[in-house]
Amino acid sequence: MEAAAHARFQRGSSRKMGQILALIRNKPVPQAIGILEFLPKSSKKPVAKTLKSAVANVMVKVGKAKITEKDLYVKLATADGGPLMKRFQAGPRGSAAAILRRTCHINITVATKEKI
Repeated sequence: MEAAAHARFQRGSSRKMGQILALIRNKPVPQAIGILEFLPKSSKKPVAKTLKSAVANVMVKVGKAKITEKDLYVKLATADGGPLMKRFQAGPRGSAAAILRRTCHINITVATKEKI
């Protein structure tokens, strides 16, 4: 059983989010939450929120009595680029300098371990 959660238009570049998501990919959910809790990056907050949302989606889909957080692992974790917010600041000699504020879309899928 698997379920996904998506967080769209999150502030921060997809490259920085991808570095955080690479740390939790293919890890058990309790271990992934622990990694995010002690990570010294401010971009971890939307990732942690999306991960908790994906876990809650599985719990609703299957039922709390049938599955626990320990049975889940992070199957897929990606960050895709979103639209740019463009701002302008005064530059030298009266010109304008562009400020690009990047956004990204976070996609996390959690699944149960298959019994062989």
